Amino acid sequence: QVQLVESGGGLVQAGGSLRLSCAASGRTFSSYTMGWFRQAPGKENEFVASITRSGDETYYADSVKGRFTISRDNAKNMVYLQMNSLSPEDTAVYYCAAARYVSTAQAVAVMVMEGMNYWGKGTLVTVSL
Repeated sequence: QVQLVESGGGLVQAGGSLRLSCAASGRTFSSYTMGWFRQAPGKENEFVASITRSGDETYYADSVKGRFTISRDNAKNMVYLQMNSLSPEDTAVYYCAAARYVSTAQAVAVMVMEGMNYWGKGTLVTVSL
């Protein structure tokens, strides 16, 4: 079993940057393809970014491509989401999620967060004008 704890959210002005972190428990972290999802107020959760077990492949939603970067450190059981050029449309609760039997980053993009094996409680990102 994997437990995921997100951190790094907060209030930032438009154009600013934040780095989200996701700490994973368990010795099998490197066996999971990881993803970030987000849920804005009044909206369904949506895919943001994903990364394969080894970190050699990443995939992004069109809305964040070129602004966000996902990375992982298997030695530390950590996943990160570097977010640059933030806009108010990025305001949401961001969730880290893990998929055990998904081998490509692109496959995560068509999944809903509840289809992943595990997810955290989220961290709130608020972007002001």
